[in-house]
Amino acid sequence: MLRERAGWRQRDLELADGTTVERAWQAVAAQFPALTAYRSVVRFARNGRYVGADERLADGDELAIIPPVAGGGSDASDEARLVRCELTAAPIDDGLLGELRRTLPTTADGALVLFVGQTRETPGTPAPGEEAEAERHAGKRVTGLDYEAFDEMVLAVLADIAAEIQDRFGVQRLAIVHRTGPVGLGEASVVIAAAAAHRGAAFDACRYAIEELKARAPIWKREQYADGSVWVGAPARQSAEEEIGGKG
Repeated sequence: MLRERAGWRQRDLELADGTTVERAWQAVAAQFPALTAYRSVVRFARNGRYVGADERLADGDELAIIPPVAGGGSDASDEARLVRCELTAAPIDDGLLGELRRTLPTTADGALVLFVGQTRETPGTPAPGEEAEAERHAGKRVTGLDYEAFDEMVLAVLADIAAEIQDRFGVQRLAIVHRTGPVGLGEASVVIAAAAAHRGAAFDACRYAIEELKARAPIWKREQYADGSVWVGAPARQSAEEEIGGKG
């Protein structure tokens, strides 16, 4: 959304050493006033990790400005633990679901829970700043979705979520696969699979994964209509603790 407003995706900035994230934002907004109205809903990431506005920057840092989000790689350390986090432009089909069914659970697991999120024809909540465009399409049928992602940071966030799931629920075998690009009606946009000895932990892991993914991962969703489009989502949370404890 901000990329469209500014007309660019990436810029090099010359700033004084030790400049805060907030001052960097002000420098960008001064050059591109169309972004100013979004200050209350953006979040910031320094070198792929969420940070506060008072974080100080150093030479060579990458500062990402994260607009409201839509709400990868794999690591298998041993037989007990398997975490698969991916972004893919390929369809999430029955072949992938069958692969997860075969490869994720072990003989020690008594439950495998699969969650599949798919594109529906009814609209979601418009992102801040998109209300007028959403009103223009009120009552119309969504024809599809289009996803964009900040790939490297998404994978880091998903890895954090997987680690939190292991700590909270003891679930060590987890897969999160999310689509990028266009996703048609009825097509899957995300699949989450959790294997555990008992069903309660597997259900809890799946629910936690999808809720935290939608709230924290820098993935953006645009609803497509026959005559236009609308970005949907809400300001990103920086961590689970921001929601649970009011921190962040």
